[in-house]
Amino acid sequence: MNVDSGYGIDLYWLPLGAGGRSVRLNGRVYEAVLARLEKRPPLALYHSALVVNAPSGCFVIEVTPIASGDRTARGAVAEGAVGSRLGRRFQVFRYEVRCWRNGTIPDVDEAVDSPRHLSADAAVAEHVLRLAPCVPTLGWGRDESGTGDMWNSNSVISWLITRSGLPIETVQHPAGGRAPGWNAGIIVARREQVKCRDDESVSASAE
Repeated sequence: MNVDSGYGIDLYWLPLGAGGRSVRLNGRVYEAVLARLEKRPPLALYHSALVVNAPSGCFVIEVTPIASGDRTARGAVAEGAVGSRLGRRFQVFRYEVRCWRNGTIPDVDEAVDSPRHLSADAAVAEHVLRLAPCVPTLGWGRDESGTGDMWNSNSVISWLITRSGLPIETVQHPAGGRAPGWNAGIIVARREQVKCRDDESVSASAE
């Protein structure tokens, strides 16, 4: 085991829509409707992100809407469709997976019960970076794999943790809340073999 106190993997939980009124409002409406259908109280919704500090550098792994400009400058390593794949040609209906060297998590000051230190193993940290371009790019908000849970940003993070070999069962979301999509990532990670779209190491992402 290659362990160094300077390396590791940290998980951050951010309230859904932190810093964005529209996403936060839509999330609350969605949760209120679902809670009523399931006959339970509404819960706080969370979005997750990773900070990976490895020998090759420090990276932020997060899923965001597609942004304009140079995708390599912000560490975009994969992208997928939001909702129907028919709308993929339009930027507004696409998301991207970022593995951003020296990147930042917007509104990290709103994170709850974070960071959660998942590992201090440098080798595992590097492994997560290599896995980032291999994340499945399933339709956001859909259950294309029949997991019983939608695919979204939380699915990407739980997929990475599961494929890295870390004990995903010990990772809990903040009390009194839930993370839609988390179970989808775990199920897909355990079911499928990794197929990378790019043979290049993610550690080569632009600074």
